Amino acid sequence: MVQDEARRIWDAVLGELQLQVTRHNFETYLKGTVGLELAQERLTVGVPNDYAIAWLQDRAYPLIMGVVGKVIGRRVEVSFRLYRPQPRFSDVSNIFRANPSPNTPTLRIDPRLTFERFAVGPHCLMAHRAALLVAQQDSMAPNPLYIFGPPGTGKTHLLHAIAHRLHSQGKRAFYITANQFTSDFVTALGQRRLDEFRNRYRDVAAILLDDLHLLAGKDRTQDELYQIVDEVLLEGSSLVVAADRPPHALVKFGPQLVSRLEGGLVVETTHPDLQTRMAILHLKAREAGVQMPDDVAQYIAEVSHRGVREMIGYLNRVVAYARLVDRPLTREAATEALSALLPGLPVTSPSPEAVLRTVAQFFNIPLQAITAKARSKMVADARHIAMYLLREECQLSLKDIGRLLGGRDHSTVIHAINKIEALMRSDPLLRRQVAEMRALLAPSYQAQATA
Repeated sequence: MVQDEARRIWDAVLGELQLQVTRHNFETYLKGTVGLELAQERLTVGVPNDYAIAWLQDRAYPLIMGVVGKVIGRRVEVSFRLYRPQPRFSDVSNIFRANPSPNTPTLRIDPRLTFERFAVGPHCLMAHRAALLVAQQDSMAPNPLYIFGPPGTGKTHLLHAIAHRLHSQGKRAFYITANQFTSDFVTALGQRRLDEFRNRYRDVAAILLDDLHLLAGKDRTQDELYQIVDEVLLEGSSLVVAADRPPHALVKFGPQLVSRLEGGLVVETTHPDLQTRMAILHLKAREAGVQMPDDVAQYIAEVSHRGVREMIGYLNRVVAYARLVDRPLTREAATEALSALLPGLPVTSPSPEAVLRTVAQFFNIPLQAITAKARSKMVADARHIAMYLLREECQLSLKDIGRLLGGRDHSTVIHAINKIEALMRSDPLLRRQVAEMRALLAPSYQAQATA
């Protein structure tokens, strides 16, 4: 059974990892993972296949450990295990499509990326209209259709949407990325099964090829693709290609293939305007079962400068943060959740004075009580937490912490820090209190950075 706390923590981790790894790596190895259990200082993560487990352990473990520690507020071990949730009855039809014969194109598509869930704006109007014509098999549909633009501008979404629409009409479509095409081709070449490989692309309504620019310099693969493209167009099937640049700007590509791609309609997608970005955020929030105020959507849209993918990553982080600290989804919460990610806003740590002031305000006690000799339980607890935060957030030496807190010696400081760390492992209330105090410190980071 998936624990709610583990799921929320891992969702927050995924929100940050989505901003730190390439789209290919996120889609291949991290998508579909789920937080299963948090127990005995170990977070167990469910992973759909052994291949992804190996990559996460061998290639991404230090990064994941760092992000998990940042989200939880302490160091915990992370372990991965194979996890395939039982399918719902509505998913049964997908099981029978999971292992098609080699000659049958599969719908390697994301069920969420449909035309109905696509936010249309000035940035992609032409591309959207052209994609609809292809999906409707309209006689006026461009062929080939070449869509180019920077990452996160809707190209992949449109390719998946075309595949969905064609499939709903009982027609077959083949969506594939350039990297997967290369991998399949190399495998077929090595196993002497090229005829089988080529048959996959025959008798289909449309071939949908994503990230074409990644074939740069792969002459043998380009030659094979050209032959397939030539045959697809001669048969009257549709070809839709997505890349990050127009055909004439493709580097290390053969002139024949470039000429073929330029022979149809070439359309550009750009970054969406503010209103479209807000519409996308509201759409994604509703899909996640979250009601998001307009001011929160506007804030996330305004601070996202690298495309929709970054913006969705910010949204995931904000939603997960609000759930973790059990706060409403407000603009203040969004600011706190994103402060560490936004260049130019945060500094490396809050000031020691800000830490002491925040702890005092949180416990509703005078600031002087924390630094004095008072020994009531509430004051002592507040003092110990202040020592912990001064060490973790400000990276102060034990000597400096003791000096700030009334001249206490370093052994007293060590004891207090160790005590808080031990209690946080077993006391969820204390974990939440510390998380809330860290959140309250976020605005002080920004005040220092903008002073």
